[in-house]
Amino acid sequence: MTAFEEMGVMPEIGKAVEEMEWNLPTDVQSEAIPMILGGGDVLMAAETGSGKTGAFCLPILQIVYETIMDQREGKGGRKSALSQGSHKWKMNSYDRGEALAIDPEGTLCQARDSASWHGTRSNKAVVGAGKWYYEGTVTDEGLCRLGWSTGQARLDLGTCKFGFGFGGTGKKSWGKQFDSYGEPFGMNDTIGCHLDLDNGEIRWSKNGVDLGKAYDLPPHQRSEPFYAAVVLKNAEMLFNFGDTPFKFPPQNGFVGLSSATGKNVIESKIVAGGAVSAKPAPNAPQAIIIEPSRELAEQTIVQLQKFKKHLSDPAIRDLLIIGGVPAREQVEKLEKGVDIVCGTPGRLEDLISTGKLVLHQVRFFVLDECDGLLSQGYGDLINRLHQQIPKVTADGKRLQMVVCSATLHSFDVKKMAERLMYFPTWIDLKGADAVPETVHHCVCMVDPRADTEWKTLQRHVTTDGVHQKDSTGPDTATPETYSEAVKVLKGEYVVRAIERHNMDRALIFCRTKLDCDNLEKYMNEVGKGKLTCVCLHSDRNPGERKGNLQKFKDAKVRFMICTDVAARGIDVRGLPFVINVTLPDEKQNYIHRIGRVGRAERMGLAISIVSTVKEKVWYHSNCNSRGRGCYNTRLTDAGGCCIWYDEPKFLSQLEHVLIASYDRREPDVRGPIPNEFCGQVAFGKQKTGTGSGYKGHVEFLAPTVSELALLEKSAQTSFIDLKFKKKFTKRA
Repeated sequence: MTAFEEMGVMPEIGKAVEEMEWNLPTDVQSEAIPMILGGGDVLMAAETGSGKTGAFCLPILQIVYETIMDQREGKGGRKSALSQGSHKWKMNSYDRGEALAIDPEGTLCQARDSASWHGTRSNKAVVGAGKWYYEGTVTDEGLCRLGWSTGQARLDLGTCKFGFGFGGTGKKSWGKQFDSYGEPFGMNDTIGCHLDLDNGEIRWSKNGVDLGKAYDLPPHQRSEPFYAAVVLKNAEMLFNFGDTPFKFPPQNGFVGLSSATGKNVIESKIVAGGAVSAKPAPNAPQAIIIEPSRELAEQTIVQLQKFKKHLSDPAIRDLLIIGGVPAREQVEKLEKGVDIVCGTPGRLEDLISTGKLVLHQVRFFVLDECDGLLSQGYGDLINRLHQQIPKVTADGKRLQMVVCSATLHSFDVKKMAERLMYFPTWIDLKGADAVPETVHHCVCMVDPRADTEWKTLQRHVTTDGVHQKDSTGPDTATPETYSEAVKVLKGEYVVRAIERHNMDRALIFCRTKLDCDNLEKYMNEVGKGKLTCVCLHSDRNPGERKGNLQKFKDAKVRFMICTDVAARGIDVRGLPFVINVTLPDEKQNYIHRIGRVGRAERMGLAISIVSTVKEKVWYHSNCNSRGRGCYNTRLTDAGGCCIWYDEPKFLSQLEHVLIASYDRREPDVRGPIPNEFCGQVAFGKQKTGTGSGYKGHVEFLAPTVSELALLEKSAQTSFIDLKFKKKFTKRA
């Protein structure tokens, strides 16, 4: 048995993990896997490369597989309606539409399919005589009809002559005939459903107000059993059959259904295995995993495919949904059937909004790198999707959410978790704004007033064009001149840093896609084939991005120049260097950037090139073209697409994050390496010297325990010696 199997992981998955040479679970996996297998919501913070993808993929894969097996074998999520407290009235989970979910109490019904209606009936029926009543309260926005039906009626209440419904639009319905009745109802309204078998009448009330007789029962139906019934379309209702006090107690001799006894009540013949035999829709996955970038989504899918290697009959069908590739191919795969979907927000939203991908079977909702998703403006999308997903699955299981974040101390992540998650377990292996102790940070200040090399350079990096309309000659001393000079000098400092530290591989972060392109061109020019590099940003097509990333991973090129899109989750092992051409304006992005090095106890060096003066840069926040072909160099407060970027300010905000002090470098980018690093290992190699880093509690406490054992032994020996000597002295 593998260590993963001891946590409850299936042997088939454990075997695949073992073949990947994952001998022991990481700390985050040890914490998260049992929690998710046990049905809990989990909020986790851990470094990329710490195994967090496996921490949520392994248990989700297992539960999805087990659910498919249960569906194939006709097993329900609960015991049969007769054996599970059948004395109570409830909605029958075995007599329902495929996308309608019912909570374990049988009183809360929910359907999150916005395209179709899904209905259910109660587990009992009244028959013969009596005046019966139950209530339904609308607990979420959507469309609904509720009322009464016989056993022959369709679940789509009111569309045949065996069911009588009253809908939120103020229409009563029977036999596909919709007529005005009463008045519309909606959120928080309570509808009373009255069935008078003595007089053969059906009527409804709204918030205690009688809406009048709606139907006379056909004579041949008066002896039929009648069930409480409802049909929903992207809506939710809570029912009360009389086990608790009604909000609006009925008048004129009507009593709650729970009072029905003896010959006036019959049990439903539809129990476990006798109803919902239809297979779930093929385009209704059980798990949705949202990633902030294409690269991360691809990386997660690759891991899933490795984990499911030995799962077959049934096979787990996964699908990658990202932009930049034909949507037609993804739609075709959805129509064939899918169990787990992993994708980026834009394309997912497109397919969901057009009904190509439906959410009514979702059991797991995973937000990977959630702080990145929120910072990219996808908070509203996350809220909308969460509202569309049933909170109770069709087989009675509660929706589970898994949220991964760089830090759990982000205000936005905290607020989202409080709003959407159900008592989540926090797994925080990083702490607030933590950075790896295996990364050494240094800052090289760029002062164009002191370093005037920019005035005489014959060849330099192409700048971003922000100052094309400004007078920025070498004889001027304006803010625009110094801003342009900073752009020129930063290109020189990057090349200089590479040469001074003999960098074999490095990630180089630029602020914009244009900056990346310009630096890539310049390095290829001045390097003459030695500074081999590729770019990774959202303007490159998916095939090129995937190929460039693979080239860098395979060490076919030495440098990858990228925007912050590559800072989240890209796993490149043993990476020694990161260069920040421009500091990010959010400290979380800095943590993500430098998190690419110093992983798994490997040493890393992060060099940030920081201007001492403000730099004018592009900022296309209100640009219709999102920067494509934009030449509006006015400031944003004047209707333009530029701002003054204050790097010293951002550096001061980072100082409290960098618990260990950082070094400042002169323009030659030289400087001593701290004693802790010096002479022990090269950057990118595993650290052999001292240093803390995160350790399990046993390993961490082992030296102290050993020392205490020696002290205890010494104390006991001293006591025995003292006692023996005292006894010997007395005898003498």
